[in-house]
Amino acid sequence: MATKTKKEKLSDKLFYKLKNLWEGIDKKTEKEVEDLAVSYKQFLDKGKTERECVDFLCGLFEKNGFVNIDTLKNKKLTAGLKVYQNIKGKSFLAAIIGKKPAIEGCNILGAHIDSPRLDLKQNPLYEDSDLALLDTHYYGGIKKYQWTTIPLSMHGVFVNEAGKKTTISIGEEPNDPVFTITDLLPHLAKEQMEKKASQAVDGEDLDILAGSRPYDDKDEKEKVKLNILNILNKKYGITEKDFASAEIEFVPAFKASDVGLDRSMIGAYGHDDRCCAWPAIQALLTFAKGASPDKTLVCYLSDKEEIGSAGNTGARSLNFENFLSLLCGGSQADLRLCYSRCAMLSADVDAAFDPCYASVYDKKNGSFIGKGISLSKYTGSGGKYGASDANAEFCAKVQAIFNRNNVQWQFGELGKVDKGGGGTIALYAANLGMEVLDCGVPVLSMHSPFEVISKIDLYTTYKGYIAFLKEA
Repeated sequence: MATKTKKEKLSDKLFYKLKNLWEGIDKKTEKEVEDLAVSYKQFLDKGKTERECVDFLCGLFEKNGFVNIDTLKNKKLTAGLKVYQNIKGKSFLAAIIGKKPAIEGCNILGAHIDSPRLDLKQNPLYEDSDLALLDTHYYGGIKKYQWTTIPLSMHGVFVNEAGKKTTISIGEEPNDPVFTITDLLPHLAKEQMEKKASQAVDGEDLDILAGSRPYDDKDEKEKVKLNILNILNKKYGITEKDFASAEIEFVPAFKASDVGLDRSMIGAYGHDDRCCAWPAIQALLTFAKGASPDKTLVCYLSDKEEIGSAGNTGARSLNFENFLSLLCGGSQADLRLCYSRCAMLSADVDAAFDPCYASVYDKKNGSFIGKGISLSKYTGSGGKYGASDANAEFCAKVQAIFNRNNVQWQFGELGKVDKGGGGTIALYAANLGMEVLDCGVPVLSMHSPFEVISKIDLYTTYKGYIAFLKEA
């Protein structure tokens, strides 16, 4: 009996044991979990695109006392001031100015608000066999076959030659029409089903079904196409040439929903990476209600991560650096010192272990639904290529912060070595000299039209981000 007790004590001391966080949850915490889940689902439904997310966030942050930093030029940033910046309507930065100058370093949460989707080509609308179709180019890593035969909604902006912007959202309201991409019936799909899954649907075949009713003009050859343009022109003033400069995205039309008889999970489009963006947003807003923090706290929500973070709204642009420069008073020397003293969590998702596809996961090093926030020391692929690979000192610091604040964390890695891999915005912050670690919510069915997360992981991530902002 004594020997067994000794072994149990030694294992308690030396093993790192994870529990299902739903076990033993108290009523107060359970309510907080559910409240966060409700607000998150509302955010998902209002922000199907990066533009919609930024529009929503500008209003939310202004309601919480934040002011646009671009209206404060040549004014001193004093402790407690809350500022935000809208980057071309597609990425977003916010900060609470600390008592210490920014040169002494900032505590930063960085996520991205773009998600895989279908974008319209510049000249998309055509007619074939009395059907009007829209030609697309997929954005980010998707399984193309997953995007057929589901309801899709149309979002985006048209900008005319005079610079007038017209915003479109069709397919989200109860009485709206939706769109779809057709697929072969099984009876005629023998050759298709013999192909590799990656080849079953070609990218050029992801064409949106847009209409079938002809315009009443017997002399017109493309009557169905003309009718679609006529509808768009009457409602939005659009002509065919306006597609050339437009940004129109098609995303799943369904709403965020609870998953499971126990309602413990959330299924939705766009968890990657809005399930990390929302806890980061809420963590910063938590500090907006209190006294001035010691260090300046920053939340960075970038665009273009799913296609390599390029472009003038992505993490590889100068937007993040320019914002920090404003916080440092514009001095380049001070800015570089700030970089070297910043601590950042790259708030991005991890692939949750899926028992249905266990062969591609390293179970010892993977993250699990319901067991808390996932820490990924490195991402990348093919020998950690494209990873920032956080140093041991910073990893230990973050783990210690979570341990002190009773935030259960778990190991995270994107599958077995040589089975795949992926990247985040971490390396771009690391290239500036910042301490940075990937840290976020485990996701099932990542990059699909309907991804799944656990409500308790969303909540634990939120609590972890609060702890990091407070103590890093």
